[in-house]
Amino acid sequence: VIIPLYNAEKTIRRCLDSICVQNIEKVEVILVNDGSRDESLSLCREYLKYNNFVLIDQKNKGPSFAEMSV
Repeated sequence: VIIPLYNAEKTIRRCLDSICVQNIEKVEVILVNDGSRDESLSLCREYLKYNNFVLIDQKNKGPSFAEMSV
């Protein structure tokens, strides 16, 4: 699952929590922070405690580039 995000601090926790409670085995979650200026990056870092979460932090380039950078 690839999740590009930009300034999503109000919604990202709900999104990631919903992924965590799914009963799906062997799912990799790739979070691509596209230069957020809010607390999105620090919220995403909290989910790195799960082995299947990966975080990519980049300067703002837009959502289509965020998906291609994976």
